[in-house]
Amino acid sequence: MIQSMTGYGKSVLQLPTKKVTIEIKSLNSKNLDLNTRIPSYYKVKELAMRKKLASALIRGKVDFSIYVEMTADETSTKINKGVVTSYIKQLKEVIVVDNNNEVELLNMAVKMPDALKTEREELDENEWNEIEKHIDIALQEILQYRTDEAASLEEDFEQRITNIKSCLEEVKTMDGERIENVKQRIGKALDELKVEVDENRFEQELIYYLEKLDINEEKVRLANHLDYFLQELGSNVSNGKKLGFIVQEIGREINTTGSKANFAPLQKVVIQMKDELEKIKEQILNVL
Repeated sequence: MIQSMTGYGKSVLQLPTKKVTIEIKSLNSKNLDLNTRIPSYYKVKELAMRKKLASALIRGKVDFSIYVEMTADETSTKINKGVVTSYIKQLKEVIVVDNNNEVELLNMAVKMPDALKTEREELDENEWNEIEKHIDIALQEILQYRTDEAASLEEDFEQRITNIKSCLEEVKTMDGERIENVKQRIGKALDELKVEVDENRFEQELIYYLEKLDINEEKVRLANHLDYFLQELGSNVSNGKKLGFIVQEIGREINTTGSKANFAPLQKVVIQMKDELEKIKEQILNVL
């Protein structure tokens, strides 16, 4: 069964001091294009995390994010009391102030270099184990999203291929009429020229000309390609690239049929097939 490359997964983990939100988004891409946005203290786990994402998602433009929101009273940023006190003392030596201006001095002091210090948070392995579980949950969500999205794509593909098959049956039906029409046009053109022709030579040239317009091989190959597309569509493995190659071959046979048509009603049917195929091409780019 096919999978779409479009998907979204999210999981929220509430820890004692923080809320961790994990988000995964993906769009179509020829290869895996993985972008991560995570806090610096989780960077040590980034390589293993990338491998896990690559193994599960395989292909697509993927954005992975871990957002951390502190919920406890304690924060990693603290006031450097000694530095701030020193700044206030120095400011008093420069500016004459009374007791009412103490707040203004404090505002000035905390804006000075090193007035605030940030304690680097170290990775807690137990915490990361919990986060990993929720990464797996987000991955399952996005994979389910991809599967659900692909179900509608598969239904659309089957309908488009069925429409092309119906057009192919029309082509087969009118092919005899097309050849007869070509013969009549050539005969009429010769009659209008009012010239004597060697009947044997004329038959030979006509056969040669009609062989160049013969589309029997194209009809057979097109039918085979359509069946092969449906076969791959129903396989257990999602292979968008392979389906894309089959679509190219289908397009090649339709184009060749159109170039050999030389018959207006048949060319109209070819245009209908091209229209259906273009709609498949638009969507096939989103198949994993």
